Amino acid sequence: MDRSEDRILADELASLGAVGAGGGRLVRVVARMMRKNVHEIDLLVPLPFDDVVRRVSSVLGRAGRAVETEPVGAGGNEETIRVVAGGGAGGLNPVVVTAWVLKADGNSSEVRLRAAAKEGLIRQRAGEKTAVRLAALLSRATGATGAEG
Repeated sequence: MDRSEDRILADELASLGAVGAGGGRLVRVVARMMRKNVHEIDLLVPLPFDDVVRRVSSVLGRAGRAVETEPVGAGGNEETIRVVAGGGAGGLNPVVVTAWVLKADGNSSEVRLRAAAKEGLIRQRAGEKTAVRLAALLSRATGATGAEG
């Protein structure tokens, strides 16, 4: 069962709230109303699809904790990888990072990286900063070019 970014972020923030002040339920409600900082970056990777999926999974796996995703794509032409990473001040702001790996042709693949985080009163741009940081790591791990976002 795929959970939306907003729900994952609200649940993660509620977990932090329950540990700290004991107000996990209230934090979940407030988190759903907070604005979201989202950033997307597209990468072109000069590697076969299966190799790219392995490398993206490895990089994102080191960056955060995997969360379930719904299978997508027909015929093995698309794979979705999703993790919750830490962003913002001290890495305490949860960031949902989703990577869609698409088979471009036999020798290359495309990666669309999306990072989303809730923003409080102080704008930390955790989604944007996390996307840029992970895109740089993915570029080094895969030889990707054409980072846009």
